[in-house]
Amino acid sequence: MAEDATPLPSFGGRLANFAYTANEDDAASPSSARSLRSRSITAPAVRSTPGSPAKSPLQTAMKRKLEDDGEADGTTFAAIPRFSGASARSTASSPSPSPTKQSRRSRPAKPSKYAPPTTYAHLPLLPDAIAPNLLVLFVGLNPGIETARSGHAYAHPSNLFWKLMYSSGVLPEWCTAQEDRTLPARFRLGLTNIVARPSRNGAELKPAELDAGVAILEAKARRWRPEVMCFVGKGIWDSVVRVRARQGRPKPAFKYGWQDESENMGVSGGDGDVEGLQERTAKEEILDDEESEKYVDEPNVRVEWKGARVFVASSTSGLAASLLPAEKEAIWRQLGSWVEQRRKEMKEKTG
Repeated sequence: MAEDATPLPSFGGRLANFAYTANEDDAASPSSARSLRSRSITAPAVRSTPGSPAKSPLQTAMKRKLEDDGEADGTTFAAIPRFSGASARSTASSPSPSPTKQSRRSRPAKPSKYAPPTTYAHLPLLPDAIAPNLLVLFVGLNPGIETARSGHAYAHPSNLFWKLMYSSGVLPEWCTAQEDRTLPARFRLGLTNIVARPSRNGAELKPAELDAGVAILEAKARRWRPEVMCFVGKGIWDSVVRVRARQGRPKPAFKYGWQDESENMGVSGGDGDVEGLQERTAKEEILDDEESEKYVDEPNVRVEWKGARVFVASSTSGLAASLLPAEKEAIWRQLGSWVEQRRKEMKEKTG
């Protein structure tokens, strides 16, 4: 009965029974120290170096991801603590980029400006790949740096010329820039430029240089008589239109693809002599008489020539982004269809 009269211990009193009290033996025991260290390592979810600022939950999670799912220098971390989405968005949306990256992004690209011929005088000129009676003579703007260094047309990896030549059907088989010299003999296709000297891009040329190149193109058309001259880029054809407008000819409305027959190249003006029209002009691949004859349907008969038809294609430069890839393909396919038809006709004619 006396035991029944004893009052029940309070909550605080009962909690005190579970408090840990270290005696001298425990404090000196190595096993106790190891036990304490073991508990202190496995218990915390986030480690922080003494004296360093506490890491945010997002930083901790990112570190664990980078350290192979929570393993860092031999220690296993506990589960990633949960944190609010608002906190994560706030942390992720306001990073402090390094000064170097920030300055690069904010620094505007310097536009190209005119570069005189002496700037790239150390680079070699690119010879034309040309022969009599070609199906198509392609007219580019001028050689780029990579093209001049390699000695092959449209050699820059970002240039789409060789890709479009094949996908459009102009080339019956895949060719690379290193095969540019073989195009006249293999496929009756030629290559030239309106400006001979190399530059980094078209902005480094003066409009007067392009205008001076028009007379050279007219002379080449009269001399070599290609069936078609394809201008690889609107800006090149614009130079022809500009020069002709000064001569009193009406200016046609621009369109990609086939131009009216009144715009044919090589019909009038000059005697066809290319020499002396430009101070620094590209060398031409001139074939000897015996080799030339295989390009001419009737070698000894001089027939009336109505000029080279004009086709304006999209630029193939990797920097040209005014047209979608599908639009470029459609433009080039028009020319490819014509080339395929002409090859079929020539094959039937020769039996």
